[in-house]
Amino acid sequence: MEESLENVKEARLRNLRDIKNLRENPYPSSLKFVKTPSQIALANKLGDVVAVAGRITNKRSFGAITFLDLEDTSGHIQLLAKKDSLKEQKFELSKLIDIGDFIEAQGPLFKTNAGETTLEINDFNILTKSLRPLPSKHFGLKDEEERYRQRYVDLAINSELRDLFVQKALFWKTIRDFLSGKGFLEVETPVLENTAGGADAEPFITHHNALDCDLYLRISMGELWQKRLMVGGFEKTFEIGRQFRNEGISREHLQDYTQMEFYWAYANYKDSMKLVEEMYKKVALKTFGTMRFNINGMDVDLEKPWVTIDYTKTIKDKLGLDIQKASFEEINAKIGSLKLPNTSNNPKFRLIDLLWKHVRREIPGPAFLVGHPVEVSPLAKRDSKNPAVVERYQIIIAGSELGNGYSELNDPIDQENRFKEQQTARDAGDTEAQMYDADFVRALEYGMPPVTGFGLSERLFAFLAGKSVRECVMFPLQKPEKYA
Repeated sequence: MEESLENVKEARLRNLRDIKNLRENPYPSSLKFVKTPSQIALANKLGDVVAVAGRITNKRSFGAITFLDLEDTSGHIQLLAKKDSLKEQKFELSKLIDIGDFIEAQGPLFKTNAGETTLEINDFNILTKSLRPLPSKHFGLKDEEERYRQRYVDLAINSELRDLFVQKALFWKTIRDFLSGKGFLEVETPVLENTAGGADAEPFITHHNALDCDLYLRISMGELWQKRLMVGGFEKTFEIGRQFRNEGISREHLQDYTQMEFYWAYANYKDSMKLVEEMYKKVALKTFGTMRFNINGMDVDLEKPWVTIDYTKTIKDKLGLDIQKASFEEINAKIGSLKLPNTSNNPKFRLIDLLWKHVRREIPGPAFLVGHPVEVSPLAKRDSKNPAVVERYQIIIAGSELGNGYSELNDPIDQENRFKEQQTARDAGDTEAQMYDADFVRALEYGMPPVTGFGLSERLFAFLAGKSVRECVMFPLQKPEKYA
């Protein structure tokens, strides 16, 4: 029968008092031994005296001997504490070690009869005394909310989760290295803004005490700022950072997450498509060792040629509705027949977007979606052959949008008119419509060269890893915990 948490904590507090009575410091600030850098290196040091440090994950006592399992980021090793190999005080101290404690130990390496590399302790020190027991690795934390709330515990007992975040770091490093190798300059743009721009999303609002004004947390990775840099003379920039959107939580959506956006002068969306396809393939291969995935039950092969599909044609083929010719009432009726979530004040372009999001779920990809209506793309350049659509593309993989790019609008008059249309929708209650940004229009009036931009978020990593976006965040945001 499992002991109650209160009883376990009380037993560990007694051990803590006994450690102090032995005049040992249970929370020293440094190690006394020179730690062997990696557990892997220990395999070639049989017979040598080495030092290790890490967390105790298992303990088995048999009278005058105790076996301990010690784990660090490079692996785990078995330790042997024997009464005749330790000073009396140290042997007494070894009895007070609990699972979860951090210790350092040194001694010679040998192999047991079972062939396991083991360190026979001739000296050790407790580095941190743990007062709460870790869950067993076999059972772990079963409740998802508890796993997210006590992520430090989940990480401590789940090496696969730790490996996931190492893999995620490699994902972003590969993107950073790829873009830097192509001559892009990494930049930093404001997180707090007077006007939230660069995306259709509801922003978080905060107050700046010194300036006595409300500000918005950015909803894009500095799109309008990076385009201002293009006005200022830069030609290739990118930024990787956190952005914030005050929208719902789902398997694909979080309120704060990591995003990358790049901007490239004297290039258009077709140039960007070639670059992005190359980047996705290299990132997938470097991060996951493959370009073939099964995501949401769909087989996805990034290595094969990527197809190009048209926005209007895809909706027409799937739903029998031509969005370029259909009236507001016809589109609204189709939304109703599909029972899609809708509000009475949604403008036409928002309804069109709802239809597309319904259709895309069946597209495995990889595919470039092109031919977006101008109404759903307020920052993209119009197509010179068909001004009703824009030079834009989205990456479609496993029924989701995993990247977005376009030829950037650099006509200040057209941009101002589109901002006004978005502001009208915003004033009518559409909290995700974009705000009018007078300073950005002014910047365009000074002249911005032809520019293409592209953005992707950590959703791409989550999809390729076969996880929810929330599972791929170290510490997902949650409601405050109510303590008794």
